[in-house]
Amino acid sequence: QVQLVESGGGLVQAGGSLRLSCAVSGRTFSNYAMGWFRQAPGKVREIVAAISWSGGSTDYADSVKGRFTISRDNAKNTVYLQMNSLKPEDTAVYYCAAKRLVLRDYVPRTPEGMDYWGKGTLVTVSS
Repeated sequence: QVQLVESGGGLVQAGGSLRLSCAVSGRTFSNYAMGWFRQAPGKVREIVAAISWSGGSTDYADSVKGRFTISRDNAKNTVYLQMNSLKPEDTAVYYCAAKRLVLRDYVPRTPEGMDYWGKGTLVTVSS
């Protein structure tokens, strides 16, 4: 059974930074494309950033480009999301998710079709 556990969320002032981590266990992490998603109250879940299993391809939502960076360490079975210059509108529950059986440079772009999900970590940005 694959398990994803997010950590690193919390309360931060606008302009601050947080680093989220997602530890993956149970299967071959290096074969999974990974994504970070978020869901704010009353809104649909949206993709924030994603990375191919090779780590060579990434993609970001327009709203976070230039502020967030996704990375992965296949030796540690962990994917990260470095969030800088945080804004109140970044407040949400952040989830990591994995998609298996993908091509080397495949990057997820929607929540649909992801195979495994974590339970989420809350990020609150105060103004």
